[in-house]
Amino acid sequence: MSISNYDKFISGIKTGRVLKGLIISLNDLTVSELAGEAGYDFTWIDMEHAPITIESAMKHIIALKGTDCAPLVRVPWNRAEVIKPVLDLAPAGIIIPMVNSAEEARAAVQACRYPLKGIRGCGVRRANRYGQTSFPDYLRISESEPMVIIQVESMEAVKNLDEILKVEGLGSICVGPVDLSGSMGKLNQLDDPEVNKVFDEVCRKVKASGIPLGTAGWPFEVWEKRGVNWIALASDYGGIISQAKDILGGRK
Repeated sequence: MSISNYDKFISGIKTGRVLKGLIISLNDLTVSELAGEAGYDFTWIDMEHAPITIESAMKHIIALKGTDCAPLVRVPWNRAEVIKPVLDLAPAGIIIPMVNSAEEARAAVQACRYPLKGIRGCGVRRANRYGQTSFPDYLRISESEPMVIIQVESMEAVKNLDEILKVEGLGSICVGPVDLSGSMGKLNQLDDPEVNKVFDEVCRKVKASGIPLGTAGWPFEVWEKRGVNWIALASDYGGIISQAKDILGGRK
């Protein structure tokens, strides 16, 4: 069994059902523990836009051990020195934002893999269970774990998508709806027909490539029709706000 529930995430995708996740922006590890107990398939630990430190990211990842929920971590940027310490936390997947070309996609893959396939520095700790997994076995596991997930969230990426999809080692493509709409000059206009035409085109090409497709978006039914394999549908703070509105809206 994978320490990160990577195997459960992959198995869930293979069943054909759409995996559902929660975006983590709060530092308290209890939020991730709750996500696992609630039955989410994965978490999206957001180090790009939320004030989550590497220490709190580690705690969020560890909180899901022993559950069926897989921790995915979105790093702030596509740079090897940014990605490297997060890899050593042993998440199920690394989400890398703003990948706009095949060259940038290859750089993302190489940052996540050891030589000779990549440039990842070796400093094993949690990923080999603190020495309980033999180094040869760990190296074999590291060829596929964590999953390398790149985000398509600009028209430049859409223009280069055919070449991006040819890059070896990509584990999944994630559509970033809001930023992609913004690159079209229609930030967050997610009902716009032109914007949705681009979403449809990206999803169609990714599905045709055989690479798993994910997103963080809404409504669920629309993305399900587009063929997503996994989708982050809610956030920790959003859940608090939503319930607060229900409670306060009903008070006398």
